[in-house]
Amino acid sequence: MTETSKPVLTGGCQCGAVRFALTASPTKISICHCRMCQKASGAPFASFADIEKTDFAWTKGTPSAFQSSSIAMRDFCAACGTPLSFRRIDGPRIEIMTGTFDRPDHVVPTRQYGTESRLGWVVGIANLPSQTTQQNYGPEKMATIVSHQHPDHD
Repeated sequence: MTETSKPVLTGGCQCGAVRFALTASPTKISICHCRMCQKASGAPFASFADIEKTDFAWTKGTPSAFQSSSIAMRDFCAACGTPLSFRRIDGPRIEIMTGTFDRPDHVVPTRQYGTESRLGWVVGIANLPSQTTQQNYGPEKMATIVSHQHPDHD
């Protein structure tokens, strides 16, 4: 990514120590249900936006990395633990976790992988009873909560 390129999408970790920017839209956005992605994300599945490394840059801080297999590295923030990416060692692309984007609503998955490990209950989650955070905690409790997360912008 060149210094004169205008970011298309930005994002970062919870604490703001690591930030990134893309100068082109992701080529593929997917969900992965494989067991390795479940463990790496601490969730029933991971969601990734696939980007050419030439269209991507870490703009603040440097993430730590864990070699999760013989072919892959996973980047994360050492300060707050936020999982940030998956990348093949020496590959031309990086896959950024969609929840780390400032506008995750702009990176919508269109395919799924690792479905052999998909948890049976995942299919029905859209039908579960739901509440907003305000409904869950109530206005009195919400008024006392102070977020220590970095805002969704630079």
